[in-house]
Amino acid sequence: MAESAAAHPNIHPSRISNRWVQLIAGIIAMMAVANLQYAWTLFTKPLQAHLHATLTAVQWTFFLFILLETWLVPFEGYLVDRIGPRLMLGVGGVLVGLGWLGAGNAESLRSLYFWYALGGIGAGVVYGGTIGNALKWFPDHRGLCVGLTAGAYGVGTALTVAPIASMIKASGYQHTFIVWGVIQGVLVLAAALFMAKPPADWAPPGWKEKEAQIKAHVQSSSVDMTPWQMVRTGSFWMIYGMMTLLAFGGLVVTAQLNPMAVSYHVDKVIIIFGWTALVMAIEVDRILNGLTRPFWGWVSDHIGRENTMFIAFSLEALAVFALLQLIHRPVWFIALSGLCFFAWGEIFSLFPSITGDVFGKKWATTNYGIVYTAKGVASFLAGPGAAWMFARTGSWTKVFWAMIACDLIAAFLALLWLKPLVRRNIEESESGLHAPAPAVGMRKSVA
Repeated sequence: MAESAAAHPNIHPSRISNRWVQLIAGIIAMMAVANLQYAWTLFTKPLQAHLHATLTAVQWTFFLFILLETWLVPFEGYLVDRIGPRLMLGVGGVLVGLGWLGAGNAESLRSLYFWYALGGIGAGVVYGGTIGNALKWFPDHRGLCVGLTAGAYGVGTALTVAPIASMIKASGYQHTFIVWGVIQGVLVLAAALFMAKPPADWAPPGWKEKEAQIKAHVQSSSVDMTPWQMVRTGSFWMIYGMMTLLAFGGLVVTAQLNPMAVSYHVDKVIIIFGWTALVMAIEVDRILNGLTRPFWGWVSDHIGRENTMFIAFSLEALAVFALLQLIHRPVWFIALSGLCFFAWGEIFSLFPSITGDVFGKKWATTNYGIVYTAKGVASFLAGPGAAWMFARTGSWTKVFWAMIACDLIAAFLALLWLKPLVRRNIEESESGLHAPAPAVGMRKSVA
């Protein structure tokens, strides 16, 4: 371990937790910040009433949250790559807590925007830091472990949506923001204590044999590209464009599920145990949104990222089309919105995985941080954009058709364009055409 300590001077070897312990810590941190995005839809109506604001005005909060959660991740990821995830996740936990504490005390839209945006910065630190750590520690199970980490961000709210909905009803949305803000901030701070980046010369046990097996299914490069080298490749821009298309559809359902349920009169229909169709849908959506990420990540480890993208994105288009036809029926509203999330959430395991495959692990947090900003681009269209289209047309139909078009375009781009493009870019990078710095030799294994 002395050799590892020399390569990793910021953290003493005795403080580097087992990689599986770090994976669990990252999962807990991701679950703790999930409510900021996925429980947001529960607060839109109470916020409208309290602040005397339109839905469009309130949804600008969601847009600003996503914007700062995504667009600062490259810079935050660079800091994580340089100094490690422990300190950065600690800062993220403080900001996440303050975000909901401030939102609970906000008496104006401007104040709400500020505090929720601050929470977005913290959520971005946690999201980028935990995903980057999984990319670095698990090159041998990249799709699965990144999927488990990202899945926690999807499924985390499934455990809390019912308590949060009940607390809003019993004590008001402001009290709910404050209580859960404290809980979430403390959980992230605790998880941060277990996190550390791997030493520069680290590789998983038996890596050489495993690497050959992985390359039989997954296109991957043996070189580490800097962010500047990455953005000069065609693969990056194709990946970025596809993620923007797919993020749009999922964020529409995330941000607008409550307003959609109200529009189609299924929001207050009691299904079972006093739970409405809306609360049931949110519960099912969050569970499937969490399960989809490790599932499709595992599938992509065995059949390739691009093939998996084609299957999942096509399924998403079919799910949205079916939802458009049957959304007015409560049971179908629950089932099909869940299928939408199951076919959508995998972008948060497939896109970080393919980023690590193609551009290497040394700058994985920064590089995926740049790709992740595509979610910020999509949030403008999914939040205020979709709300504005609904206000203008009085219907969600055109929004649904836009989602279907984005899904199908991305599905065929993955199979027909991205797959050969990635192969060509990897061949060029390994032949030295991009002249990336050679990957650091990986000699010592740590279980």
